[in-house]
Amino acid sequence: MAASRFQLSAQPLLTLSATSGANRSVRAVHPSLRRHDAWISAVGAAAGFGDLDGDGYANELCLVDTSTDTVTVQPVPGHPRPFPVTPLLPPALRGGAASAPMGCHITDLNEDGTADVLVYYWGRPPLSFQLSAGEFVAHELVSGEPRWFTNAIAVADFDGDGHLDLLVGNYFQDGAHILDADAPGTELMQDSMSRALNGGAKHLLLHDVAHGQFVDHPDAFPEEARTGWTLASAAADLDGDQLPELYLANDFGPDRLLHNRSRPGQPRFATLEGELAFSTPRSKVLGRDSFKGMGVDIADIDGDARLDIAVSNIAQEFGLLESHFAFIATGDPALMRRGIAPFVDRSEPLGVSRSSWGWDIKVADLDNDGQPEILQAIGFIKGTTNRWPELQELAMANDDLLHRAWVWPKFALGDDLSGHERPRLFTLVGKHYAEVGEKAGLSRPEVSRGIALADVDHDGDLDLAVAGQWEPSKFWRNECQGCGNWLELKLLLPLANTEQTRVLGRRDPAILARDAIGAQVVVDLPSGERRIAQVDGGSGHSGKRSSEVHIGLGSIDAKRSLPVHVSYRDLAGTRRDETLTLTPGYSTAYLRSTP
Repeated sequence: MAASRFQLSAQPLLTLSATSGANRSVRAVHPSLRRHDAWISAVGAAAGFGDLDGDGYANELCLVDTSTDTVTVQPVPGHPRPFPVTPLLPPALRGGAASAPMGCHITDLNEDGTADVLVYYWGRPPLSFQLSAGEFVAHELVSGEPRWFTNAIAVADFDGDGHLDLLVGNYFQDGAHILDADAPGTELMQDSMSRALNGGAKHLLLHDVAHGQFVDHPDAFPEEARTGWTLASAAADLDGDQLPELYLANDFGPDRLLHNRSRPGQPRFATLEGELAFSTPRSKVLGRDSFKGMGVDIADIDGDARLDIAVSNIAQEFGLLESHFAFIATGDPALMRRGIAPFVDRSEPLGVSRSSWGWDIKVADLDNDGQPEILQAIGFIKGTTNRWPELQELAMANDDLLHRAWVWPKFALGDDLSGHERPRLFTLVGKHYAEVGEKAGLSRPEVSRGIALADVDHDGDLDLAVAGQWEPSKFWRNECQGCGNWLELKLLLPLANTEQTRVLGRRDPAILARDAIGAQVVVDLPSGERRIAQVDGGSGHSGKRSSEVHIGLGSIDAKRSLPVHVSYRDLAGTRRDETLTLTPGYSTAYLRSTP
């Protein structure tokens, strides 16, 4: 009965593979890593929704196709195509250093009122592709040509000055030659399966408006959080000061929740850890885990109007059965000032602790009943030879040897690790989640990485794109049966001075504005319940949702007026609170702001 509401129909996304004849399933890697090149090649598929043509619909997407190592932008299937499948090509690096795209995000990073495409890579720093005279032009975000290996980004106003900044989370060590097939020397792997800190650095790029560039602030992070094998990140205000906290999902070691204690131009984060109770396993305590953090999302899971944290790990039965996390807020955000993370893992009693080898995770209300669903990308490498025995043996190896590539067993083309699984869809039944993905349409085994979300046609239900790793990516149209009512809100900060908030049915192309990333929305329901959401700036592994806030309202009358509270920082960094009166449906709000 629970699955009957969900009806997802798949359509293929366009790629350059069909015209190029490419059918690669593994990348060229450094000579010292060739024995396990399929392992090294297991990331990169990505997708993100946004509005590139300014028509008010998030019906364009960026897509990373691993078979060609290309990034393209395209309209969603079934919509007019104002531009063809357009590749976004990075400028060549000096010395011919090899790179490959790992993810993309549609956002107005340079705050000029039009959407850009942020692309991040292995082998080089991220690029911003900006539309100019109908063409996308690549812009470097940092000076020089450092070799970064990025698998996580987050866009937010981290220092509270009113301008968008960029968190870059790297996987392999900065300066490595992972994709240089002819490079000399030896590359390093992680130095532990549970406490590895020898991965890439974290970079906080603050927007220097006066000089039109981004400036790296490496000292913003505490020592224990500066390096690690980061695969995903999420930013959200968890303590009500309108400065976003930061969650880093780290492979091979403890995730980090960082409390934001920044001032304009002076970013600073402090590490938070949960409290260890007598009956709680150490790895179930936030900040003390030894698991393989693969994806993260921040949303209200339990309906108490407080933001919680969902994390994907590896939870493969008869393989590596760790646990996914559902860190539920316990209240009292003042504890953060004492270094305590007020969250407790409830994944097991909620029924979401186990699935398979998890990647991207998204928490969203797909049927508008007021209770969120949980989506998960699944799988590692697809083949015919089961390599779990070798991986289990590697996991028990001496940490003093693990970083040496020659110790690693063969993980090559044709080998299999959780390669015949399918994406997961969990929905709440009573007080527990049930997995209903197969009945909802997610029935085909496929190795996936990123999950992007958007209501592309403004019909009131969220659609999704799932990025396939070394196999086709798909757009899934949500044809929800018996969906509830909904509120979808586009929150914008005009680039010119605005003394009052204006609410429109659609976006006005004559008004230059950027998304109010980080703004929080609380809706008061007639029942006394509250719904909370935020304008997301790129949370997750390699799937990016659009910037609209989507809230399911259940059976509420479509003409019922609802108070909607919005908290945000304007373009001058001033903290503001507004209360709007809205009816269910789609609305665009141009917020009060002082540039």
